[in-house]
Amino acid sequence: MGRAPISPVSRERSREIKRQSVISAAREARVLSRVDLAELTGLPAATLTALVRDLIAEGYLIERGPGGNTTGRPRAMLEFNPRAELVAAVSLEPPRITCEIADSNGTVIAHRTARLGRDVVETVCQFVAELVAENRPSLCGVAIAVPGVSSDGAVRLAPSVGLVEARPIGQSVQQELGVPVVVDNDVNLMAAGERMAGAGKDVDDLLLLHVADGIGAGLILDGRVRRGASGAAGEVGFLPLDPEVDRPYSGVGPFEARWSANAIAERVVALHPGRRPEAPVGELIELASTSAAARAYLDEVLQAWARLIISCACVVDPGRVLLSGAAAQLDDAALQYIQDLVSARVPAPTEVRRAVLGDQAALHGAISYALSAAVRLPGPSLTASHR
Repeated sequence: MGRAPISPVSRERSREIKRQSVISAAREARVLSRVDLAELTGLPAATLTALVRDLIAEGYLIERGPGGNTTGRPRAMLEFNPRAELVAAVSLEPPRITCEIADSNGTVIAHRTARLGRDVVETVCQFVAELVAENRPSLCGVAIAVPGVSSDGAVRLAPSVGLVEARPIGQSVQQELGVPVVVDNDVNLMAAGERMAGAGKDVDDLLLLHVADGIGAGLILDGRVRRGASGAAGEVGFLPLDPEVDRPYSGVGPFEARWSANAIAERVVALHPGRRPEAPVGELIELASTSAAARAYLDEVLQAWARLIISCACVVDPGRVLLSGAAAQLDDAALQYIQDLVSARVPAPTEVRRAVLGDQAALHGAISYALSAAVRLPGPSLTASHR
């Protein structure tokens, strides 16, 4: 008799696959019986009994009373415990860092904002560990929103956090925390957040234009965030001006150097000497009601942003554009002015709206990303990347 073929999957790996299939089935159903689990996973009763016993001990499953709506003997029910899987959503918003801990339902159970330290990796790891505290064993995924270009977990073109050249933030944080890590551009995460819970939840195609210290865009087509070949899709702040002005490379694009919130704040101070405004667009609109010079500059800003939207719409046809950050400070009249300029020049209908989630948009997106990374089967590498 010949020897039985050796399985290419180790016994430990086989058990982990079966374990994850039970967790996935319970996570999706939320409440189910052992019979339901057997039907959903196809696992034999003996294997399932042992796995369920272990998952109850680990806190993934909670035993409940008998379920209803069955004939014959009532079945004992199992409930998936969303607190057994926690994720961390981190948003780097210089000079701040914000972190939320959420369970697998997406329910936020802890939130904290503090000053961003000098070393990004060290700050993120310390911040997450402190916030998750005694629940550290349940942490199973981290998503980090960064104001720069991210590819394979490395971040560049993020001068506001001291990262102009690429640095492998994702890999470094993963090595320290030992869980899957997703790193992506903050505007991509804002777009994902608005799509999940904000002004884009009823559409599959949208572009989010975020105006802050820089200007970036997050693009969602067919329900998916699009990042491009090297993760730099949406870096609209680097679009050239006309006429182009020679300027040294600093990680800041020519368009955002002129039309960002920083540039607008400086111009507002020049028009109306005093303190630097915290809401420069809102203050410019207020100033424009009494100053012809401010009104003329506001028109320039709105026309520049409209040209940017038109350029993007002609290429990707998003259907809906969401204005975020400082651009969300526009009043109804200014928003309608942009809409009129866009409608007159785009080849297909393009709706312009304000984003509605504000600072929470990136965190909503990060929670979604972290949950997606956390529920994947363990593999050779724990670092999740988005390209």
